[in-house]
Amino acid sequence: MTPEERAEFRDFVRTHHPDRGGDPDAFVAGMARFATRPETQPEAAAARFDAPIEVVTPLPVPLRVAVALIRTLRWHRQQRRVE
Repeated sequence: MTPEERAEFRDFVRTHHPDRGGDPDAFVAGMARFATRPETQPEAAAARFDAPIEVVTPLPVPLRVAVALIRTLRWHRQQRRVE
């Protein structure tokens, strides 16, 4: 987005936003003019939020303890180098 486009967008929002007394329908229609990137399209946003939640199983406890130990040892080694 070029600086001119950004300035135009900010000016549009400043003058037409419903929270500032603008018409909600005119605001939605005007926002469609600025929606040029795919991630700003309503369909893309809906697809992102409607996707199923992926549940990730946590690591087993012994592995989590090992990772915490490695991180602690690295932290202590780094602290000795600083001093």
